[in-house]
Amino acid sequence: MIRMPITSLDETSAQFLKDNHIRGICLFRQNMVDEIQLKKLTADLRLILGEGALIGIDQEGGAVVRSTWVPQPPAAMSLGASDDPELCRQVGAAVARGVKALGFNWNFAPVLDLNNNVDNPVISERSFGSDPKRASELALAWMDGSLAEGVACCVKHFPGHGDTNVDSHRDLPTVNKSLEELQALELAPFQIAVSRNAPAMMTAHIVYPALDAENPATMSRPILTGLLRDQWNYQGVVITDGMDMHAIAGRYGVGNAAVRALLAGADMVMALGTTETQLETLNALTEVIFSGQISLAEVQQKLQRMADLTKTYPCIDTAYQTDMADRILMSSAWKRGLTTQGNAQPPVRGSKLRLVISADVVSDGVSEAGIPAAKVSAMLASLYDVETVTFANADTFDWSALPDDGRFVVLASTVRIRYSKQVRDTWKPDLHLVLWNPFQMLDIQAPALITYGFAPPAIDAARAWFAAEVVASGQIPVAGFSTAAA
Repeated sequence: MIRMPITSLDETSAQFLKDNHIRGICLFRQNMVDEIQLKKLTADLRLILGEGALIGIDQEGGAVVRSTWVPQPPAAMSLGASDDPELCRQVGAAVARGVKALGFNWNFAPVLDLNNNVDNPVISERSFGSDPKRASELALAWMDGSLAEGVACCVKHFPGHGDTNVDSHRDLPTVNKSLEELQALELAPFQIAVSRNAPAMMTAHIVYPALDAENPATMSRPILTGLLRDQWNYQGVVITDGMDMHAIAGRYGVGNAAVRALLAGADMVMALGTTETQLETLNALTEVIFSGQISLAEVQQKLQRMADLTKTYPCIDTAYQTDMADRILMSSAWKRGLTTQGNAQPPVRGSKLRLVISADVVSDGVSEAGIPAAKVSAMLASLYDVETVTFANADTFDWSALPDDGRFVVLASTVRIRYSKQVRDTWKPDLHLVLWNPFQMLDIQAPALITYGFAPPAIDAARAWFAAEVVASGQIPVAGFSTAAA
């Protein structure tokens, strides 16, 4: 499976797909302009890729969504805060209806990683919670909703990305736990997903010394074949995470890594790099197959798994007939996840308020864009007399320079990265509006409203709380947290 930097299928791109017999492509926001353009692109791709086309997307929810004009789902942790499997099923189904109408048949969601490390730089709100049984129940209800609507899911990131403090997009993490610890936490959701016939699973670029001291899971035969296939008897498709991520490409080289992943037991490699690295991957895979290092029977078995996936979840042209109903559902779901810490209360309507917020939020490499300060300011300005103060760098912003003029001070956190010690020691807002990483509430000693995301319906939910139209009834789905104290 590859990615391409296109918004329309030009002749050169089409020829590349034909010449190299590509049948899978993953699209990102760079491929998307609007609904009409995207439906045309996926329709053209479907014709070139053929009957067994796999057109994939990361439409998890929260900050990790690629198409922003279909109804935007809550982050997994917001759904975890609601703690309602039926709501999760409905949201998963609505996501599937939206992406299916855009031409996709494979969604790389839901996340089965557990929220068992508050310093994790890449998971946080993408996880349904810290309890393996409950997180699995919620995530797999989401999956069931998607599958019922005809869109394949891909649970991730096996064997578990939750307990890391390193982002595998940038380096190679290690989860140095005993086998017993892994079985009790990280592995449990994936084993439950196998028992529930999850159609596909994505590997993690992480080393688990208790399972394989030498290789990251993506390239580990003891993990992908010994554990997943032989011990658990998993029959679905196994696809790697992006092989262009620095944890892999920077250490092993894309061609070599792809070969090792295939030999380890993966069915597909996610070659998201450039045309050159994609060709390097194709050449390396071709060579290893023709050399006999992997048998033709094994190749046919991998192809059959993919054929079964596309037969069950075909890529088809369909209309989106439930847009308004799904928007209402998503709006309600975001509101139900709202969570408060430290007895947070909204200021009286019409109060003088000072908003402190980052001036600019860029992609963190997983999500694709943050929220502009102006949108948060406009939301609050509909209820209050708002003065907005922006900062470019949290570590150099002088909190003490804010005037002591009686304005109610709201800090809106719109980035994923946790705050530094300097910020933790000096920033003292009256209210902390946490619009992305919920664990930032640990950094700021102030009452907090947590939305788990910044999509338009999340901002609408926050406004409803400020306007006293809704009560924040969500409960942080992480062991050891209380909603009574910050």
